[in-house]
Amino acid sequence: MARGKNQKLKMLYLAKLFIEQTDENHGITMPEIIAYLDKYDIDAQRKSIYSDIDALVDFGYDIIKEQRGKLTYYFLASRDFEVPELKLLVDAIQSSRFITTRKSRELIRKLETLVSEHDAKLLDREVYVAGRIKNMNESIYYGIDSIHSALNNNHKIRFHYFRWNVRGEQELGHNGDYYVVSPWALTWDNENYYLVAYDEDRNQLRHYRVDKMKDISELDEKRAGASLFKEQDKAVYTEKRFNMFNGEVKRVKLKCKNHLSNVIVDHFGLEERMRPLDENHFTVNVDVAVSPHFLGWLVALGDDVEILEPTDVVEEMKSHIDRIRSLY
Repeated sequence: MARGKNQKLKMLYLAKLFIEQTDENHGITMPEIIAYLDKYDIDAQRKSIYSDIDALVDFGYDIIKEQRGKLTYYFLASRDFEVPELKLLVDAIQSSRFITTRKSRELIRKLETLVSEHDAKLLDREVYVAGRIKNMNESIYYGIDSIHSALNNNHKIRFHYFRWNVRGEQELGHNGDYYVVSPWALTWDNENYYLVAYDEDRNQLRHYRVDKMKDISELDEKRAGASLFKEQDKAVYTEKRFNMFNGEVKRVKLKCKNHLSNVIVDHFGLEERMRPLDENHFTVNVDVAVSPHFLGWLVALGDDVEILEPTDVVEEMKSHIDRIRSLY
């Protein structure tokens, strides 16, 4: 390659050098800058590099010149993301059940490009969460794009919905036919992503786990169910459906031991007022979709919690426990 053939790329390579190889703890000297550019067949003199650095600073690069002993170092002092911020993002990606293992690695590699190669090593972290199984549906990322496009364009979508059978195979619901719904919101609950959509055939809002949806595509048909969706408070809609399980929403009165106060707040928020009952117990009224999952959650709390009202939910709990007991 002829000397100086990449001369027109000089400024880009110089910016690349500062981004990839320098930070507050790792500067670079002028001879090292010249040697780096020389690797790419770019002729550079000190005076021209000084001018180029000034141009990068004028453009917005926070390049600092610092004297350390007899040597002068140059480095990129600040970036859009600080290392502690990226560590938080990496930890969130690593611990998320929603993001597949392969996609987690891809996203973290991309985050590493936002810092120097030296700081990138600090992002090589592993976050272990007990019982965490990563999602296996790789197409989910493209499906979410289709859903967002439909939301923005006021369009319906169609998709296949599946469950895992005992052979570890995907088994399509709806006899393999497409579900056609009007999407209205995406919500996150208990580490899963859900689509809240209007089902015109049933004339009701329903929710679907996005990682169980496949072959998602946007239709040209306009959405329906706007009035029903507007009647719903999205936050209230999701919080009443315990881990997004369907069930009739009822006002349930619980008697709890005092040490469960944190558990109640974590699940239902501070809006539900806890009232002292005696020295060791309190009561709380919660609006919740009564489902087997909700009842199972109460069973897991053992004799630390008791349903007081309404009577039909108490009877439902008794039947739930009897069904479990019959297995043993």
